[in-house]
Amino acid sequence: MEQLIQLAKIAFASEFSFYLKAHQFHWNVEGEDFLQYHDLFGKIYEEVYGSIDTFAEQIRAMGSYMPGSYTRFSMLSKIEDEEQILPKDQMLSELLQDNEKMLVIFKKLFDASESQHEHGFSDFVAARMDAHRKHGWMLRASMKR
Repeated sequence: MEQLIQLAKIAFASEFSFYLKAHQFHWNVEGEDFLQYHDLFGKIYEEVYGSIDTFAEQIRAMGSYMPGSYTRFSMLSKIEDEEQILPKDQMLSELLQDNEKMLVIFKKLFDASESQHEHGFSDFVAARMDAHRKHGWMLRASMKR
Protein backbone atom coordinates (compact mmCIF):
# COMPACT_ATOMS: atom_id res chain seq x y z
CA MET A 1 0.00 0.00 0.00
CA GLU A 2 2.91 2.36 0.70
CA GLN A 3 4.11 2.04 -2.91
CA LEU A 4 0.61 2.86 -4.16
CA ILE A 5 0.42 5.94 -1.94
CA GLN A 6 3.86 7.13 -3.07
CA LEU A 7 2.92 6.67 -6.74
CA ALA A 8 -0.35 8.51 -6.07
CA LYS A 9 1.52 11.46 -4.56
CA ILE A 10 3.89 11.57 -7.55
CA ALA A 11 0.89 11.52 -9.91
CA PHE A 12 -0.85 14.21 -7.85
CA ALA A 13 2.16 16.53 -7.81
CA SER A 14 2.69 15.93 -11.54
CA GLU A 15 -0.98 16.64 -12.28
CA PHE A 16 -0.82 19.87 -10.27
CA SER A 17 2.35 20.88 -12.16
CA PHE A 18 0.66 20.05 -15.47
CA TYR A 19 -2.30 22.24 -14.46
CA LEU A 20 0.00 25.10 -13.53
CA LYS A 21 1.90 24.90 -16.84
CA ALA A 22 -1.31 24.83 -18.89
CA HIS A 23 -2.57 27.83 -16.93
CA GLN A 24 0.71 29.70 -17.50
CA PHE A 25 0.43 28.99 -21.24
CA HIS A 26 -3.20 30.19 -21.17
CA TRP A 27 -2.09 33.50 -19.66
CA ASN A 28 0.91 34.06 -21.92
CA VAL A 29 0.04 32.74 -25.38
CA GLU A 30 0.24 35.33 -28.18
CA GLY A 31 -0.28 35.53 -31.92
CA GLU A 32 -2.87 35.89 -34.64
CA ASP A 33 -4.74 32.86 -33.34
CA PHE A 34 -4.40 33.92 -29.72
CA LEU A 35 -8.03 33.28 -28.82
CA GLN A 36 -8.00 29.72 -30.19
CA TYR A 37 -4.97 28.73 -28.09
CA HIS A 38 -6.03 30.80 -25.08
CA ASP A 39 -9.32 28.85 -25.10
CA LEU A 40 -7.61 25.49 -25.67
CA PHE A 41 -5.18 25.95 -22.79
CA GLY A 42 -8.07 27.25 -20.69
CA LYS A 43 -10.18 24.14 -21.32
CA ILE A 44 -7.25 21.91 -20.41
CA TYR A 45 -6.26 23.69 -17.21
CA GLU A 46 -9.86 24.00 -16.04
CA GLU A 47 -10.51 20.28 -16.55
CA VAL A 48 -7.31 19.28 -14.76
CA TYR A 49 -7.87 21.74 -11.91
CA GLY A 50 -11.37 20.35 -11.49
CA SER A 51 -9.86 16.97 -10.58
CA ILE A 52 -7.30 18.19 -8.03
CA ASP A 53 -9.46 18.26 -4.90
CA THR A 54 -11.01 14.86 -5.59
CA PHE A 55 -7.54 13.46 -6.26
CA ALA A 56 -6.29 14.72 -2.90
CA GLU A 57 -9.35 13.36 -1.12
CA GLN A 58 -8.81 9.95 -2.73
CA ILE A 59 -5.28 9.83 -1.29
CA ARG A 60 -6.48 11.04 2.11
CA ALA A 61 -9.11 8.27 2.07
CA MET A 62 -6.25 5.78 1.79
CA GLY A 63 -4.92 7.16 5.09
CA SER A 64 -2.10 9.41 3.91
CA TYR A 65 -1.49 13.12 4.29
CA MET A 66 -1.14 15.31 1.22
CA PRO A 67 1.87 17.31 0.11
CA GLY A 68 0.84 20.93 -0.09
CA SER A 69 3.86 23.08 -0.86
CA TYR A 70 5.61 24.03 -4.07
CA THR A 71 8.83 22.62 -2.60
CA ARG A 72 7.25 19.22 -1.99
CA PHE A 73 5.47 19.28 -5.36
CA SER A 74 8.76 20.03 -7.13
CA MET A 75 10.39 17.10 -5.34
CA LEU A 76 7.63 14.71 -6.43
CA SER A 77 6.55 16.00 -9.85
CA LYS A 78 7.72 14.45 -13.10
CA ILE A 79 6.57 17.56 -15.00
CA GLU A 80 9.32 20.15 -15.26
CA ASP A 81 8.68 23.84 -14.75
CA GLU A 82 8.71 26.13 -17.75
CA GLU A 83 10.17 29.47 -16.77
CA GLN A 84 10.37 30.89 -20.31
CA ILE A 85 7.58 32.48 -22.30
CA LEU A 86 7.50 30.16 -25.30
CA PRO A 87 6.05 30.69 -28.79
CA LYS A 88 2.63 29.03 -29.08
CA ASP A 89 3.93 26.12 -31.18
CA GLN A 90 6.45 25.27 -28.48
CA MET A 91 3.74 25.60 -25.83
CA LEU A 92 1.64 23.05 -27.70
CA SER A 93 4.57 20.70 -28.17
CA GLU A 94 5.73 20.90 -24.57
CA LEU A 95 2.25 20.44 -23.13
CA LEU A 96 1.71 17.45 -25.43
CA GLN A 97 4.97 15.88 -24.23
CA ASP A 98 3.94 16.49 -20.63
CA ASN A 99 0.52 15.04 -21.35
CA GLU A 100 2.19 11.86 -22.62
CA LYS A 101 4.19 11.72 -19.36
CA MET A 102 0.93 12.02 -17.43
CA LEU A 103 -0.52 9.05 -19.31
CA VAL A 104 2.52 6.93 -18.40
CA ILE A 105 2.31 8.02 -14.76
CA PHE A 106 -1.41 7.27 -14.58
CA LYS A 107 -0.93 3.85 -16.21
CA LYS A 108 1.61 2.90 -13.52
CA LEU A 109 -0.71 4.23 -10.85
CA PHE A 110 -3.68 2.33 -12.28
CA ASP A 111 -1.72 -0.93 -12.32
CA ALA A 112 -0.54 -0.39 -8.73
CA SER A 113 -4.08 0.45 -7.62
CA GLU A 114 -5.48 -2.68 -9.25
CA SER A 115 -2.78 -4.84 -7.65
CA GLN A 116 -3.87 -3.50 -4.25
CA HIS A 117 -7.55 -4.11 -5.11
CA GLU A 118 -8.31 -0.39 -4.73
CA HIS A 119 -10.87 -0.54 -7.53
CA GLY A 120 -12.62 2.71 -6.64
CA PHE A 121 -9.33 4.56 -6.86
CA SER A 122 -8.56 2.67 -10.08
CA ASP A 123 -11.81 4.04 -11.54
CA PHE A 124 -10.73 7.59 -10.65
CA VAL A 125 -7.30 7.02 -12.23
CA ALA A 126 -8.87 5.52 -15.37
CA ALA A 127 -11.03 8.64 -15.71
CA ARG A 128 -7.89 10.80 -15.45
CA MET A 129 -6.29 8.72 -18.20
CA ASP A 130 -9.35 9.24 -20.40
CA ALA A 131 -9.22 13.00 -19.77
CA HIS A 132 -5.54 13.13 -20.71
CA ARG A 133 -6.17 11.11 -23.86
CA LYS A 134 -8.65 13.79 -24.88
CA HIS A 135 -6.17 16.57 -24.03
CA GLY A 136 -3.58 14.79 -26.17
CA TRP A 137 -5.99 14.54 -29.08
CA MET A 138 -6.83 18.26 -28.88
CA LEU A 139 -3.15 19.25 -28.63
CA ARG A 140 -2.11 16.98 -31.53
CA ALA A 141 -4.98 18.21 -33.70
CA SER A 142 -4.01 21.83 -32.96
CA MET A 143 -0.44 21.15 -34.08
CA LYS A 144 -1.42 19.86 -37.54
CA ARG A 145 -0.61 22.14 -40.45
